[in-house]
Amino acid sequence: MKLTELLARQFNLPSIPKVLALVLNELDHNEVDLNKVNRLIGTDPALTTRLLQLANSDFFKLGGKISSVSEALALLNLALVRSMVMEAALGASLKTVPGINLQRFWQYSLNVARVSRSLAGVVRQNQQAAFTCGLIHAFGELAMHQAMPQETARLSEKFEPLDLRRASAERNSFGYCYATVGAGFARLWHFPQSMVDALEHQYAPFENNVYEPMAGVIHLAAWRARGKEANMNERALAVTFPGPVGVVLGLDIDMVLQQDPFDWAAHT
Repeated sequence: MKLTELLARQFNLPSIPKVLALVLNELDHNEVDLNKVNRLIGTDPALTTRLLQLANSDFFKLGGKISSVSEALALLNLALVRSMVMEAALGASLKTVPGINLQRFWQYSLNVARVSRSLAGVVRQNQQAAFTCGLIHAFGELAMHQAMPQETARLSEKFEPLDLRRASAERNSFGYCYATVGAGFARLWHFPQSMVDALEHQYAPFENNVYEPMAGVIHLAAWRARGKEANMNERALAVTFPGPVGVVLGLDIDMVLQQDPFDWAAHT
């Protein structure tokens, strides 16, 4: 399938059922705790994407400026937020995506978001935007699996969806990867250009003479989280560490692993 065909399709991003229930419960209170709503939505890649899509829509004339859940909540009235969450809940019957373990995908995405935020603080990038980019960085993978279930299934026989080599394998097979797809949708939804660039170049942050620090942050955070998913030991991590990206950002492997650390011992 051509990239233009995929981007022309409508697809459902599945949300976490528990998060939907908790957000709706909080929004039903007479006095809504916005900090709690912010924290809850910020754990769900689909809800975060929906909220940013709404906040950056032409209706609010702030397209290209809203890059975080907190900014979106400050802009939108709660009735509109509740309507959005209800719509997501009504579509929650979609509990599977072909070839994707959603529980694992959600946890992986949150791990990338947390490490991205931490790394962004070290290199003096916008931490809220980094968290958002990390959380939604792989939603293009969901779109590809929904639109091309057979093709992605064949690819998964060699490289499972969270494999470190997945983006490269997708580019070899389809001419694009989940990063390209995610950036394509983000551009259509009028997300901030810095976020579009970070999503698009996360796979190869400095390819074609591009220098987008946020893309490098997401690249390193995804490397770290995928290393965890693959149960990599210290030697495997050292071999696969994307050194050139770290050098440009002033980060070595130890600095990356020290940010919001995972319990590596439990995975080796």
